[in-house]
Amino acid sequence: MRGIKSAPGRSGRGARAVMGSQLSARAAAGGGRRGKERLLDAGSSEDLLGDADDRQEDIARFPYVEFTGRDSVTCPTCQGTGRIPKGQINELVALIPYSDQRLQPQRTKLYVFLSIFLCLFISGLVVFFLFPRSVVVNDDGIRVVIVKFDHNNSRVFIDMTSTLNISNSNFYTVSVDSLACQVQYMKTVIGTTQLHNISVIPPLSEKQVNYTVRMEFSGPLAYVYTFCTMPSIKVHNIVVFLQTTVKSSYLGHPSQNSLEAYRYLDCGSNSTAYRRPPLNH
Repeated sequence: MRGIKSAPGRSGRGARAVMGSQLSARAAAGGGRRGKERLLDAGSSEDLLGDADDRQEDIARFPYVEFTGRDSVTCPTCQGTGRIPKGQINELVALIPYSDQRLQPQRTKLYVFLSIFLCLFISGLVVFFLFPRSVVVNDDGIRVVIVKFDHNNSRVFIDMTSTLNISNSNFYTVSVDSLACQVQYMKTVIGTTQLHNISVIPPLSEKQVNYTVRMEFSGPLAYVYTFCTMPSIKVHNIVVFLQTTVKSSYLGHPSQNSLEAYRYLDCGSNSTAYRRPPLNH
């Protein structure tokens, strides 16, 4: 009976031993698989790291290319290279976003309107003050007539002094450069005169200019001596024709005024017309 009982006990122990060996084999097999998996994972990570390094080297060797879509523009500064030359560092302009408030200042229209208005106003003032206006010359008549006779040669000499009123309507001075006068009697020139550097007229003012012309009646006009010395005639009037030219300049702009007029002279005696007070200089 002991022998029979002991057999199952041994067989149980053997079974346990077999089961333990199987479990250990399974555990060893599992551990081996896990180790292999760990080794595979380590190898794959090393391969990935190696591939990443290779990729970085390849990317470093590969030139930079900027890919733009429909809503993007290539950077003009980089010119598609991704790098900025050192010599252009001080020449670059900072890029500011379009939505930046500095690009949208307030009251822009007001400032533009004021700038245009000021420019037009200043231009108008410059044109108004510097625009050349004509110089007006008026004949103010004869002031003095002095008659002289040459009884030996039957000649008559008349010194006639006339007056011109010159008006300057500009906002700057006007220089009266010259004055020329020619007197004719019966289409014959009997006297001339010419003056230079006469006067300077201040802005917005007038001046009187006096000039004297000596006339001589002789030769073919000797009959004038007879007419002027005839005692039976109380008034010895003769008609002369005056042509007067006045040249002036202002701001480098030359101007010329011409006057023509007929004058009655009493060649029998001296005469002096009433002289009005001089104009404001």
